[in-house]
Amino acid sequence: MGNSRHFDFSVAKKHARELRGIMTSSEKLLWIELRNRKLSGYKFLRQHPIIYKSDYRGLKYFIADFYCDLKKTVIELDGPIHESTVEYDEFRDSEMNNLGIHVLRLKNDDLLNMKETLQKIEYYLTSIP
Repeated sequence: MGNSRHFDFSVAKKHARELRGIMTSSEKLLWIELRNRKLSGYKFLRQHPIIYKSDYRGLKYFIADFYCDLKKTVIELDGPIHESTVEYDEFRDSEMNNLGIHVLRLKNDDLLNMKETLQKIEYYLTSIP
């Protein structure tokens, strides 16, 4: 009974909630286009926790920028910081793939042509059975 605190999901939820309050300008731009099922009826969640491991030390999780449960797909927006986190991003992608979650990475600059970016996302989602 005493170990149940290790599996307390509220920490991940609180972290996600905090990140929703400080979204980057690129995340805000894309969220405007994805929210309320605007993209072909797909429902997206923003700053969504993905649990990838749990053990006696607690839960290990990532916060996905955007998540579509229907297609088990994460969309990650990569800004300049990701140039120095390549190995960590590969680890994240690998762990999510192991969970059966597809990952589509987009560069912030891709949003300069929003129409093309939305078409790319839609094509990616429709290619998943």
